Amino acid sequence: MLTKSKTKRLEDNYEIKKYQASQKTIWDNFVQEAKNATFLFQRDFMDYHSARFQDYSLLVYKNGKLVAVLPANISESELHSHQGLSYGGLVLNKKASFEEAFQVFKSILVFLKNEEIAVLKLKLLPKIYHQLPSDEIDYLLFLTKAALIRRDVTSCVENENRLKIKSSNRLRGIRKGEKNKLQIKEDSNFKPFWEEVLEPNLRQVHNQKPVHSLEEITLLQSSFPRSIWQFNVCKDDKIVAGATIFETTFVAHTQYISANEEGRQTGALDFLFNYLLAHFSHKKYFDFGISNEAEGMKVNQGLLHWKETFGGRSIVHDFYEIKTENHHLLNTIFI
Repeated sequence: MLTKSKTKRLEDNYEIKKYQASQKTIWDNFVQEAKNATFLFQRDFMDYHSARFQDYSLLVYKNGKLVAVLPANISESELHSHQGLSYGGLVLNKKASFEEAFQVFKSILVFLKNEEIAVLKLKLLPKIYHQLPSDEIDYLLFLTKAALIRRDVTSCVENENRLKIKSSNRLRGIRKGEKNKLQIKEDSNFKPFWEEVLEPNLRQVHNQKPVHSLEEITLLQSSFPRSIWQFNVCKDDKIVAGATIFETTFVAHTQYISANEEGRQTGALDFLFNYLLAHFSHKKYFDFGISNEAEGMKVNQGLLHWKETFGGRSIVHDFYEIKTENHHLLNTIFI
């Protein structure tokens, strides 16, 4: 990949710069005040696995003022919404108008085309995470004939309209947890859950490992102590299940859910999630996460059903592919 320069001046007064480590504070301050961002876009979260990805994040300036950022990495001459993150997209200032979002997006496409990057792949931030309406990018993707290449189904509870748990299986599981005198403990030590429950379960059932190693999740929690939480379920002081929660402005998201055999026999997960829904009831949404496999083409029916019996209902998480040469399709949209 030939890099013609680190900075390109494009549409009018818009300027694109590739992220440098010296811009960490500038980047983080912008993300904290953006209308469609979470702590996952902070550099301490993005950079913990920097060795795995070739960062190619972009900052967009208008008349010298930062107005947008794009968390991204480059792979095989394609620019991706950062592949180490669950979601991504173009991050905008709270005051950004539609026209400004339009100019930012067009400038990025022109910049990438000039850098000989033919394809931009974006995975959008689900709308429940927006602090303000922020669908400009959805419309611009339509105009540039972006292809929807993947769509995942996420189950979430809207707490103001939370459905009552009516499933006899869930209610029975909750009562079973009470009968077995299970205890729920908030823990800053991730080791018991990772080594005694999560890793063995993923290895046995799916032949997989957690996305985050024990060392990585511990590092991340130390960087974001008010955003990453571990809840363990214990029977007779022995861990049997747990969940890792990522908390953002409006959403409590379940990053990991797992139980060992004793946990499954004693209703540990039903007991735990009945507690978590109450514990995070002050949030607008409780997000159970996706139930997809095979790049969104398959749904784990049992997992989806379990989430829905707690009141979870579906929203989508979209992935798009845009040809950067299609920036010319934005030339004449205003009348």
